[in-house]
Amino acid sequence: MNRHDLAYVSPAAWRTLLRTHAELAEDPTVASWADRDWPLVRRRANPGEWQGVPLGLPLPPSAGKKRLAFLVPAEDIVAVVPSPSMVFASRAAPPSWRPTLLRLGQFAAQQGAEARVFGSLAWQAITGLDYLTGRSDLDFTLHVHRNTQLRPLADELARMEADAPMRLDGELIRGDGCAVNWRELHGGACELLVKTVAGVTLLDTGQFLSGRVPA
Repeated sequence: MNRHDLAYVSPAAWRTLLRTHAELAEDPTVASWADRDWPLVRRRANPGEWQGVPLGLPLPPSAGKKRLAFLVPAEDIVAVVPSPSMVFASRAAPPSWRPTLLRLGQFAAQQGAEARVFGSLAWQAITGLDYLTGRSDLDFTLHVHRNTQLRPLADELARMEADAPMRLDGELIRGDGCAVNWRELHGGACELLVKTVAGVTLLDTGQFLSGRVPA
């Protein structure tokens, strides 16, 4: 599984898991999560987490905006899917956001990149719960190809953000799963913070653009 992937847990396995989290089982939203066919999201493992698949469940602001962490046996995961497409997520977006989502989706297609959404908009689209607030960013990923010119792509995202009603908080993700924030690349940083499912590390910008994998 990659970062931002969504994992569906069987309702029976979810009830078993919550027996070891008695305080969470009392929360009706958490208790019924799997019964409603809502997924969890792949996260990085915390120190000392060796057994099971690390998954997270971010609750909406009305439930305290908590980020719950679970270790789920691989056999309890019944399906894994990528984060929502921009087209799917746009249905749950505020009307003022939709022109930006359309522009971003069209630009991604022109670049041969795949645009997806994570964060508050994604969870609102998946669950129908109120995750977005007036201060929410648009969290998105652009899955790029080997020959994608990343600097011009980042420059265009900066132009889009200048016209957008919200902050664009996006990641450019290579085929090997290495991701960087477009803003760092646009800003001309000498080193980039590279994120993978295994961890976070700094890498020389030129090396990242040439396809090098962090050690």
